[in-house]
Amino acid sequence: MDGAARSREQLRDGPLGVSAAYEGGSADIARGRELARDFLARLREAHGLPVSDRAMDVVQLVVSELLTNACKYAPGPSLVDLRLTGGGVEVSVWDSDPVLPVAEAPDPGRVGRHGLEIVLGLCRSLEVHREAVGKRTTAEVLLAGDPHREAAGRRP
Repeated sequence: MDGAARSREQLRDGPLGVSAAYEGGSADIARGRELARDFLARLREAHGLPVSDRAMDVVQLVVSELLTNACKYAPGPSLVDLRLTGGGVEVSVWDSDPVLPVAEAPDPGRVGRHGLEIVLGLCRSLEVHREAVGKRTTAEVLLAGDPHREAAGRRP
């Protein structure tokens, strides 16, 4: 499928989710955003779930930032998993680089390298774990609600 192969798609039985494997090129970033957009649109339209416009934008941005990091720092393939959680969407990106990312201190004069900082500011939670090969970065975005309340409910 144009450089991406969907390995799993469940929208009826068990947890609602979708996955895609990517080759590691820069075009994968746009494909990842499209996967997120299509998944959220199906949650909204086919399942009647309250997906706010803000959540639609934030999930696409988070996928974009995490896939950008995978393309820049990890040679080879990456995997994206999107899964419906209690009140949000879990965005998980696996890549082959075992080095865990570290958010740099805010610096408005720095050009680039703000992706993890952005993800931390937008998501309810962010976790990074080493795996047998590479690492998995997982963020949760709330689907609906007041952004101020979301920030107050953010989990470490």
